[in-house]
Amino acid sequence: MEWMTNPEAWISLLTLTVLEIVLGIDNIVFISIITGKLPHNKQKPARRWGLSLAMITRVLLLLSISWIMTLTAPLFNIAGWLGIHEGDMFEKLKISGRDIILIVGGLFLIYKSTTEIHEKLEGHEDKINASLKKVSFSRVIIEILLLDIVFSLDSVITAVGMADHIEIMIAAVVIAVLIMLISSESISRFVNNHPTVKMLALSFLLLIGVSLIAEGLDQHIPKGYIYFAMAFSVFVEMLNLRAARRAHKTD
Repeated sequence: MEWMTNPEAWISLLTLTVLEIVLGIDNIVFISIITGKLPHNKQKPARRWGLSLAMITRVLLLLSISWIMTLTAPLFNIAGWLGIHEGDMFEKLKISGRDIILIVGGLFLIYKSTTEIHEKLEGHEDKINASLKKVSFSRVIIEILLLDIVFSLDSVITAVGMADHIEIMIAAVVIAVLIMLISSESISRFVNNHPTVKMLALSFLLLIGVSLIAEGLDQHIPKGYIYFAMAFSVFVEMLNLRAARRAHKTD
């Protein structure tokens, strides 16, 4: 516990906790949308289970750092199948275990977001109500767990790059998840009570799915661009909601 007397370690803990919260926003949005399909009395337990599983997954991945590092080793090279044996393209088309997880996770996220958007835009009320009855608690938890693995991988890689002590990494993850647990209910209520915000959140998940696939194909998209676009979109939507409330009051 020597790090506890080191000011730099505390700065690292604070910085990493903030980053973990930022990286966990997409996780909260996904959990809010997917648990919204459950009966009202099951939504809160599902959110708690989902975020608890996210914390457990991240801690377990942190405790298996050596295995995580092996995921970055190339498994095969698509370039060889295309007849490319050297150059930048040869290097970029190397596929590792991490790349496969990111690509599969991105495809799953795009699929879920697209089906949700289709349901909201084209689905009829009776079909939506019927689908709500078919969704089980266990199915929702499994879907959350699958995406937790993808989101956690990104989070753990960030933690490894930001801190030198495993204790700091685990502490940051636990603090971040506890904060997300406290705020998840209000975020879920806000997203589910505003159809336009929910559609915007689904669009964010589509964007994140595309970025995961790009990352898996070694096409890095700076996270700052993505989060700025999301923050700006949320700001514009907040202005729209405020204008709508004012118009409603004057009617």
